[in-house]
Amino acid sequence: MPEQPAIDLPNLPAPDSGILVTLFLTVRKVARSRAFYSEVLGGQVVLEENPCIVKLANSWVIMNPGGGPTPDKPDVSVVDYEPGDTVSSFMNLRVADIDALYREWSAKGAEFLTPPLDRGAEKRCYVRDPDGYLIEVGQATGMLEGKLAEKRPEDLPG
Repeated sequence: MPEQPAIDLPNLPAPDSGILVTLFLTVRKVARSRAFYSEVLGGQVVLEENPCIVKLANSWVIMNPGGGPTPDKPDVSVVDYEPGDTVSSFMNLRVADIDALYREWSAKGAEFLTPPLDRGAEKRCYVRDPDGYLIEVGQATGMLEGKLAEKRPEDLPG
């Protein structure tokens, strides 16, 4: 009988009451993604596989390969993300020191689209994980003093 992976029970995303939010990512290679979220981004592995769970700061990322329908989702297949130049959602990480994390994660192999850019209300940059998922990394700067991003026409009412 294969050995069961160890579970870090105190860090398992299992609330005593209410709810907590986790992010599920469909990944092609669990070990590769687990290494990125734990070794590069500094998360803590809670469960190695089936599914992989990594605690990242005050949230959890759950990773597993895709698959066909199951009894609890009889008409739904979970498929691999197809990375490209368009996305409809992404993870947003808020950090205390974006410049330090940019240097640290770059040294560990993270490939950012650009260095952190000052957007007035915040400094931010983007990185992709091994499956191509987009991750925004941002630090509140001007917004701490009431400076917000400029409204775009599509943000305005009407």
